Amino acid sequence: MKKVYTTLTLLLVASLSFAQSSVDRKQVLEEMMLANQYFMDKWPDTGKTIITNKERPSNIWTRAVYYEGLMALHEIYPKEAFYQYALDWANSHDWGFRGGNTTRNADNYCAAQTYIDLYNLQPNPEKLKNTRACMQKFLHTPQNDDWDWIDAIQMGMPVFAKMGVLENDERYFEKMYQMYMASRNEIGEKGLFNEADGLWWRDADFIPPYQEPNGEDAYWSRGNGWVIGALAKTLAIIPEDAPHRDQYIEDLRAMAAALKKVQRKDGFWNVSLHDEKHFGGKELSGTALFIYGMAYGVNNGLLDREEYLPVILKGWKAMVEEGLHDNGFLGYLQSTGKEPKDGQPLSYDKMPDFEDYGLGCFLLAGSEMYKLKH
Repeated sequence: MKKVYTTLTLLLVASLSFAQSSVDRKQVLEEMMLANQYFMDKWPDTGKTIITNKERPSNIWTRAVYYEGLMALHEIYPKEAFYQYALDWANSHDWGFRGGNTTRNADNYCAAQTYIDLYNLQPNPEKLKNTRACMQKFLHTPQNDDWDWIDAIQMGMPVFAKMGVLENDERYFEKMYQMYMASRNEIGEKGLFNEADGLWWRDADFIPPYQEPNGEDAYWSRGNGWVIGALAKTLAIIPEDAPHRDQYIEDLRAMAAALKKVQRKDGFWNVSLHDEKHFGGKELSGTALFIYGMAYGVNNGLLDREEYLPVILKGWKAMVEEGLHDNGFLGYLQSTGKEPKDGQPLSYDKMPDFEDYGLGCFLLAGSEMYKLKH
């Protein structure tokens, strides 16, 4: 009798373990669709300017990040309405950039990520006239220090990766690496990546002796999210034999290990990764980007599934159960900024200054959740 009881117990534990390690793809898709539909309904005019403290065009980085997420949703669930919404946005801006083709600011040319995706679905040289002009200049100018704040790595790095593939030109891969390594090892004299902690300072202003109230280094959640997101996206774009791929894998693994240690018990991450009391509380955008990066790592054999799947599932569960409203609005989203104090306090119902980039991050995370193997 004892043997039968033991066998039943083991089967129950195994079934519970399986349930906790599996993903309901249909539910993930429904949650993505809900959040996305809320935004599309709210912004039917893709070219409408964005007005907060001032008026801005709708091809700025915040909206460009949303369209990154929309194209990720379209990849797993191709729908004409998604494609048309993105196409209308590109057309409304003549496939161009804030700051024109001479801009070196990654926030401005981030829109090229979606322009290239749309071009690949229906090629027409006119669509990428501005993108090619903007990006080619980087190959012919010597400076590599453009990404002197870590958000720029996500805004810019995947554009170089996409251009390298599109043009079959490894110069883009090499320039991307040089710019990434300048941010990693040179900006602020010694670089913005702290290998000892596996995390990044947002920019040179936050390198020690700057510290958080508890004396720790200042590691801003969303900033680190931008980097691990950029690494995941870049690895998804470049060929398997692309130069410097090992460097990006090494850094993604280092960041994942560091982030795993500081996940909150509820599944979210704090805005300050090493000072939980410095505006402590749930924050969705950083959490979404961490889930995106880690889920990509698991899906592609770069991170151990058994070790990281519980972290990923816990994070996604927290976002949809505690952040996603019945109407698709996302709560606990920190407004634009560069450190924990910006946009505080956060809450379930608080409206951030921009909703678009948080949704983009959520959709990126969902796209990798959807791909997780049962």
